[in-house]
Amino acid sequence: MKRKTLYFTAPRQVELREESLPALGTDEVLVETTCSAISAGTEMLVYQGRFPRDMETDSIISSMRSGFKYPLAFGYACVGVVKETGTQVDRSWYGKPVFAFQPHGSHFITTPDSLLLIPHSLSPDTACFLPNMETAVNLVQDGAPIFGERVLVLGQGIVGLLTASLLNEFPLEVLVTADCYPLRCDSSPVNRRLSLDPHAPEFRQEAMELLKQGADLTFELSGNPEALNDALSLTRFSGRIVIGSWYGEKQVEVRLGGTFHRSRIKLISSQVSTIAPELERRWDKARRFDAAWKALERIKPEKWITHRFGIDEAARAYRLLDESPQETIQILFTY
Repeated sequence: MKRKTLYFTAPRQVELREESLPALGTDEVLVETTCSAISAGTEMLVYQGRFPRDMETDSIISSMRSGFKYPLAFGYACVGVVKETGTQVDRSWYGKPVFAFQPHGSHFITTPDSLLLIPHSLSPDTACFLPNMETAVNLVQDGAPIFGERVLVLGQGIVGLLTASLLNEFPLEVLVTADCYPLRCDSSPVNRRLSLDPHAPEFRQEAMELLKQGADLTFELSGNPEALNDALSLTRFSGRIVIGSWYGEKQVEVRLGGTFHRSRIKLISSQVSTIAPELERRWDKARRFDAAWKALERIKPEKWITHRFGIDEAARAYRLLDESPQETIQILFTY
């Protein structure tokens, strides 16, 4: 049996390769992919060749430990249906809709313990948002918003939109978001006057007025290193800045020589592969996935799917995201 797998082969080059599937192991299942989601931040770094060569693609997910080097099969938001089961696998898995952290491809073989059953209330399209929703849950947990706080979210790509949507459920005094693309500002869950353009000359002044002299809690989710300086300028004394962006090999020039030295601002590194140590006794990955599934049911992020491409059109999809990001929010591949 053959499968089609998407490979990043060089900067700004992708290739769909037909490969033979290995024999199904007794403890494995064969999944036929229905749809998969592009992660605009991480996959753009891979597509543009701006990733660090000296680290694993992911140290936690077993299918993503090969390291960042071309050719690279990458992606981590696959939804499909179990089509075959090994002789030692419970037959109840057959026909089940499942989610897996797998690269973009038409089929894959894995063990059931690496699959997540999709709740009956969610469509395949919605289930593709699970990794980004888990990221948003992790970001909010790391930020630990407090009743009545003033909160700022820089970046309204899909992770920023999901994070802002979760924060919008809290009894905050004010929630302000920012993105340089009008489509994303218009999609933000806050009132339009509270979603600002960070490139506008008056951005910092407007944000400070809305935040009443500064945010207690700021999330930097734009993927733009320069936004860290906006975060430092707009966060008040003893505030927290949660940094969820991954900059890859982009240079980060953070200006720490001004008020930061006396500000007691906390910079928090947040990444979804692990759980904050202070939560580990009460939270594990299973509990966080459960929270993410429930959040998907409430927020219904499929409204942010702007494009669908057949996997054979992958080159067009990445070119669009690279050259015209202002036109996109979430892109899905169909199979």
